[in-house]
Amino acid sequence: MEQDQKVFQAFNELNISYQLYQHPPVYTVEEWEQYIGGEEGAVCKSLFLRNPKGDKHFLVIADHSTTIELKLLAKHLAEKQVSFASEKRLEQYLGLSRGAVSPFGLLNDGNQQVIVVLDAKLKRYNRLKFHPNINTETVTISYGDLEKFIQWRGNKQIGINL
Repeated sequence: MEQDQKVFQAFNELNISYQLYQHPPVYTVEEWEQYIGGEEGAVCKSLFLRNPKGDKHFLVIADHSTTIELKLLAKHLAEKQVSFASEKRLEQYLGLSRGAVSPFGLLNDGNQQVIVVLDAKLKRYNRLKFHPNINTETVTISYGDLEKFIQWRGNKQIGINL
């Protein structure tokens, strides 16, 4: 099954309403904004990070304009430091490739090993925009539905102000 179809199947199971936008492949927010910039909602970024030992992995979700200081984030997470995980780890834990990272990669985390870090400021947006695990589509969902999806997956979730 295609990555995006797994996402839509999960949305249907959970009764999550969404809007779908199709567009050419995008790799930056600037490219993304060319196609769906005028639509309501926050364009979200998802960063896949790890601790130095490589025994903890974090999926950090925030508005694209939020500056994420890795040293400060590490303190919030009680880690010495955090850094970007390799593409190999991204594939291993979330089944995704660079440029398509999203919370919906949790569908591929069967052992719930990835800890989700949600920026608390996302609550203020009516709609959130993400790739449905491929970078040729964008979906918008509510913050509540994002939380519902994460809880359904069973991954540990941490809310912090980034």
